Amino acid sequence: MTFQTSLKAALFGLSALALGSAASADQLDDIKAAGKIVTATDMHYAPFDMLNNGTYEGMTKDLFDEVSKEIGVEPVYQDIPWTAELPGLEVGKFDIVIAPVTITPERLERYTFTLPIADATVSLVRAAANTELTKPEDIKGKTVGVQQGTAQFRQLQAYGESLGGVNVKEYGTTDEAYADLAAGRLDAVAGSLPNLTYLVKNRAETFALFEPAQFGQPTYFAWVLRKEEGSESFAKAINDALLKMTDDGRVKAIQEKWLGSHTELPREVPAN
Repeated sequence: MTFQTSLKAALFGLSALALGSAASADQLDDIKAAGKIVTATDMHYAPFDMLNNGTYEGMTKDLFDEVSKEIGVEPVYQDIPWTAELPGLEVGKFDIVIAPVTITPERLERYTFTLPIADATVSLVRAAANTELTKPEDIKGKTVGVQQGTAQFRQLQAYGESLGGVNVKEYGTTDEAYADLAAGRLDAVAGSLPNLTYLVKNRAETFALFEPAQFGQPTYFAWVLRKEEGSESFAKAINDALLKMTDDGRVKAIQEKWLGSHTELPREVPAN
């Protein structure tokens, strides 16, 4: 064997070793080695994520604190605008998006979802003084606010088209939409049932749910990881923790603390 041949063989071996290491890279191992999970969420999405005098709190934080304990690492919480979260996840700026993300068939093709953490079925809220709007179909021809880039936005658009037309106004945060609704600049706001239930519970003098509030197909919120082989063990660790917390009552207690009620959630990731 010549020196040149030996050199080529050595270089090939190093390349194969590097490729093998990359292919076997495991996100959970990396997280445990670092001792932390770097997360992203939008801290303006009550009751899941809120800033109270600068302190992060909410249903998401309580759930993920417990999940992190089960995995044996510390959570690092970052306040990121919703529209930047999934793109940031894809380029590796954080390990997971813990902002409640609605599970949809399109997103399932692109991302790895955890087990559901809450009901996400789209619903409607109105000003408490506006008794002309009661059922969902009453929004025909009206102006309805919704957070941009959400599954609720797409569901509202589709529902509006089925009614013959709804003026959909997009907002960066739900808080901005609620403010315009209270000021009379909107007829209604669409969002997930847990968010709107929490809003009405805390501001019943200003807001009221439609009756019925929900429309469209039942959907669920979950957390999101990158869709890659190395993330499979990380997703399993989170799901195992959520199932353990469901069985020992921690999920129920956290739901009741923030939502005032308990909803049984699927024990598998819904297919759509």
